[in-house]
Amino acid sequence: MDKCSTCQYNPQILDRLKNQLPDEDVTDKLSEMFKVFGDSTRIRILWTLFDKELCVYDIANALGMSQSAISHQLKTLKQARLIKSRRDGKNAFYSIDDDHVKKIIEQMLIHIEEN
Repeated sequence: MDKCSTCQYNPQILDRLKNQLPDEDVTDKLSEMFKVFGDSTRIRILWTLFDKELCVYDIANALGMSQSAISHQLKTLKQARLIKSRRDGKNAFYSIDDDHVKKIIEQMLIHIEEN
């Protein structure tokens, strides 16, 4: 390994860092999850579902979008296990999958508002 001319090489620290890195499968999954969070429409949908269960019609009206566009985004959110659905007759109702989803967005918002 080449040595850095400005840093002091410390094999113990480097070995510890290498051993603490998550494996590539984990970092790939994290990256994919952040891609799902990387769409403002999906963030807005998640926000509408923070404290209530809603149908596609209600979400579309709240966001001023078509039901088709909302359904497309709901599919992505559901595949990422960020939301869940339940059926009641012909209607499907959506909600946040668990409290972790809300906490992730709240923590990001806190970080943004620090500046």
